[in-house]
Amino acid sequence: MASERAAVQTQLPADSRLHDRVGPDDFLDCYSVRADFEPRPAAEIIVQFPGWARALLKVRRALTAPFGLSNDGPEAADKLGIFPVEQETEREIIAGFNDRHLNFRISVYAESGRVYLATWVHPHNLGGRLYLAAILPFHIAIARNALNRVAALYCARAA
Repeated sequence: MASERAAVQTQLPADSRLHDRVGPDDFLDCYSVRADFEPRPAAEIIVQFPGWARALLKVRRALTAPFGLSNDGPEAADKLGIFPVEQETEREIIAGFNDRHLNFRISVYAESGRVYLATWVHPHNLGGRLYLAAILPFHIAIARNALNRVAALYCARAA
């Protein structure tokens, strides 16, 4: 059933390590979907952006380059897409980095047949807050699409 595979907005599980970062003026959102994947395989699907999302990222690259914002993330031995992996446990993988305008991390958390995708953002300044406001509609679309792809692959494998 399609509704079983649709990403829904939800609360990040209470024992997620991402909660350790959240301050009073920070942004945190979370979506989840029914899929029985471990965090790393789910995260690898999530960062395989579809063509329309890659096109949006190219526009972002062009618009932010004059401001010296990172487009490829820092060097790291373990990365998910451009995101350096910071922590990994049996139930959660956290990746992301600090940039000039904001710090951000994504969490892919798996528990009880659900995969959660959360994003935490700590803006440093007005530029970071404006950037977050500008990209938020695109972020939501990309996050939901990512989890819907996780669910679709899970359902295809289970069939």
